[in-house]
Amino acid sequence: MRLRERLASVLLGREIIPDGFTGTLEDEERVLADARTRAGDVVLATDLGLWFGGRRVPWHLISKATWANGALSVVEATVSGRHGSVVVLADAAPVRLALPDPGRLPETVHRRVTGVITTRQHHDLPSGGAWFVQRRTPEGIEVHVRPDPGTDADEVRTLAEGIAEKLGRA
Repeated sequence: MRLRERLASVLLGREIIPDGFTGTLEDEERVLADARTRAGDVVLATDLGLWFGGRRVPWHLISKATWANGALSVVEATVSGRHGSVVVLADAAPVRLALPDPGRLPETVHRRVTGVITTRQHHDLPSGGAWFVQRRTPEGIEVHVRPDPGTDADEVRTLAEGIAEKLGRA
């Protein structure tokens, strides 16, 4: 979006959505940055998440986002289980978004993805390990666990249940 359009949107009190955007923003959702992929698809960063492929991924469900060689690579997490208040995540395959004119999108994505993290700690387990990350979500602070590849699911479950039990007593 050009500077002139951004200024107009601020003065008029509304967001200007780029042509070709196929999603539907929430009433109070604010556009922070946008870019187009090489194929012409709109990628939109809002205060609620990152829009690509016609859907919004909330910031707390983006495990990793990197900018390199003219492309934004995004790893989305999906909830694979819950143990008390602890949410177990699994990473999907990275999505690569080639952005010939990225504007402020990469820095905005980086700031938002890292901004929802309050703490992170890696726990070693006999079969591998897991990251425990506290993230801000719309519901408040949640504890997320993301196992390293190849880590035994039962070990992760046992550790997550133990942490959930301790959090429940706190």
